[in-house]
Amino acid sequence: MSSLPYDKSSPASIEQYAKLLVGHTFQDVLNGVVGKCQPSQEKASEYSNPNRKGGLGNLLEEVYFEYKANSESKADFDEAGVELKATPYEYNKNGSAKAGERLVLSMINYSGEIEPTLEESHVWQKCKLILLIYYLRDKTLKSNLQYPIDFVTLFTPSETDKAIIANDYKYIAEKVMSGKAETLSEADTFYLGACTKGSTAEKSKVKQFYPPHTLAKKRAFCYKNSYMTYVLNDYVMQGVITYQQEEKYEPILKDASELEDKTFATFIVSKINHYAGLTDKELCSKFDREYNNNKAQWTDLAYRMLGIKSNRAEEFRKANLTVKVIRIEENGKMRESMSFPPFKYKELIEEEWENSNLHNYFEETRFLFVVFKRSGNNYVLKGAQLWNMPLEKLDSTVKAGWDSVVNTIKAGIKFEIVETANGVVVKNNLPKKADNEIIHVRPHAQKRYFKFTDGTVIGDGNESDANQLPDGTWMPHYSFWINNDYIEKQLDKNLLD
Repeated sequence: MSSLPYDKSSPASIEQYAKLLVGHTFQDVLNGVVGKCQPSQEKASEYSNPNRKGGLGNLLEEVYFEYKANSESKADFDEAGVELKATPYEYNKNGSAKAGERLVLSMINYSGEIEPTLEESHVWQKCKLILLIYYLRDKTLKSNLQYPIDFVTLFTPSETDKAIIANDYKYIAEKVMSGKAETLSEADTFYLGACTKGSTAEKSKVKQFYPPHTLAKKRAFCYKNSYMTYVLNDYVMQGVITYQQEEKYEPILKDASELEDKTFATFIVSKINHYAGLTDKELCSKFDREYNNNKAQWTDLAYRMLGIKSNRAEEFRKANLTVKVIRIEENGKMRESMSFPPFKYKELIEEEWENSNLHNYFEETRFLFVVFKRSGNNYVLKGAQLWNMPLEKLDSTVKAGWDSVVNTIKAGIKFEIVETANGVVVKNNLPKKADNEIIHVRPHAQKRYFKFTDGTVIGDGNESDANQLPDGTWMPHYSFWINNDYIEKQLDKNLLD
């Protein structure tokens, strides 16, 4: 008869025992004050080492659940088909909660054959039923052993989620089987991602099993951070605690059967393309929306064509997918470059490329381009296209552009104040659009505000319209932009004709 304080063959028993953790810290587990585990302090420093990935999860496995942590392909509680995952969450400034990180599930096998479908795969054994143990990552605490465990629940994806996850798995598996794992990016898929594993790019590269046997970065199957944030807010926390409720999201996919003969990618593109040839004015009339030519108009229409009333698509939230409307002029040129959120100068120069905000954004984000082309006084819908930054461009051209901006700020931005007929112009030596094929930086503020170290102030704004350089100078907010001519080259030809 088992001496364990739970039935290792019963998911319900495992969950019931795990729920005793709620309201306690990891230190409480080591001290033996929760559950029926014995006090265990000898490995406290090892479990709490911030450089040890999964240390807190290992603590729960070995001390609380009393089984040896391992990296086997089968589920942690194999007899019950339950995988244990201790994962952090944090709070945004607005009070809403977010997952602290993606949920790594299992390494992608580069040393042997990979299963072609999700149902056959070892990763499905580790992600179809997960015991989620969420702890609050409070960085003000001295030790991660003091982090409180707040939520415990069994989780399995819904049928519609599983259909999309199966599409994702098939895409990743086909890339691996074609010997092209080196081209994988987390942004290639929706919920199930292929995230990098390894401290540096060179150290993490291994030879692929499938020809032509090129080297590829080690990657693991994961549930994306965006997917885990959805699970946290709408499954784990819903009805459990009070928090700042986000506006409700609407599903595009009504039933898993809608993906029986197509992928989610082709499904959403076809929904947009169904309306190709109609003008923006005709679409506004069709969806009973005021035709007013403001920027929101075209984005609103994109969501209406997807079958939802708001601009909040549940699947896009889970997948970290961003809708970007592209307007092409009659000359075939894109109307404007594509902007991203502003950065803080002092924070930017402290980043390392592979963990930088820009790298992570492009590594994890997919875009749905919805393209309109001007015809007289209106824009005609040409169609839609899914796109994400190619990995080889991210780690070469985009990196070079990022490096150039960071190095210029580190060296000290040089300013030139020029008097013109229209007033004072402040020029600087930050790289310009022509300096990089893909990205550039430019102001991301409606008002100008410069405050130099000698006290000189120029502009009609204030400090809220700017942030501070390392030397103390205040300068308007800047952000990265994708060059419009680069995006034009990424669009399918039929969207430009």
